[in-house]
Amino acid sequence: MNRQMTLAEMNDEFGAARTNKKEFLNKKDRIIPWDTFVKEIEPYYYKGECGNKPYPLELMLRIYMLQNLYDLADMNVMYEILDSRAFTEFCCINSPD
Repeated sequence: MNRQMTLAEMNDEFGAARTNKKEFLNKKDRIIPWDTFVKEIEPYYYKGECGNKPYPLELMLRIYMLQNLYDLADMNVMYEILDSRAFTEFCCINSPD
């Protein structure tokens, strides 16, 4: 008997699939000292006292890393983060964010 997969089951299957991009970004995530970078930069990072509220520093560092690793402009990295599960996971964001 062939049972059709639900959309949620397919998403789980696709999410579990390992890609070269995912593997590469997982390795980068393990070796980059995010906490050290955040501690070094945080005193100089925009506090948001006037104007727009800043994005979290670690998120911005992760986006900056993706831009440099993949040679992406600001808008292109935004589209890739929205489109690529590997980029989304590397930035530690979920779809509602």
